[in-house]
Amino acid sequence: MKQLKLFLSVTGGLFLLTLLMQPAIAFGQEKARGIQFFNGTMDEAIAKAKTEKKNIFFDAYASWCEPCKHMDQEIYTRPDVADFFNNNFICVRIDMEKGEGPALKKRYFSIDGYPSLLFLSSEGQVIKTILGSRSGIVLVDEAKLTLVN
Repeated sequence: MKQLKLFLSVTGGLFLLTLLMQPAIAFGQEKARGIQFFNGTMDEAIAKAKTEKKNIFFDAYASWCEPCKHMDQEIYTRPDVADFFNNNFICVRIDMEKGEGPALKKRYFSIDGYPSLLFLSSEGQVIKTILGSRSGIVLVDEAKLTLVN
């Protein structure tokens, strides 16, 4: 009888824990649906782009920038935008005031405000720069113009 009570207590606790974790699991899965930004340096992203024969989408942003936050929260999380960018680009998102950001701002003269959305060749050369936020549809349409055939 004591073992039965222990068993019911443990299984009931696990069931409750599973129910409580469902929102966290769902939130984590939702986040994973956005654009998957490369975690590394720009030079590492260029090397990956060469290997995969893809262009680079480079979001040059600042942490205080409201249009940048809008892009991050509302545009990059859209499934249609994320699918397109994840399939066609090596995506890089760098805070231009931290880490390698200041050096990249000197390297890419077309960064003239935030967000600056750069489309680079797999060699790291600028193909196109867009200044400011865009709707998902417009961003995808602009990106299509930069794809390698």
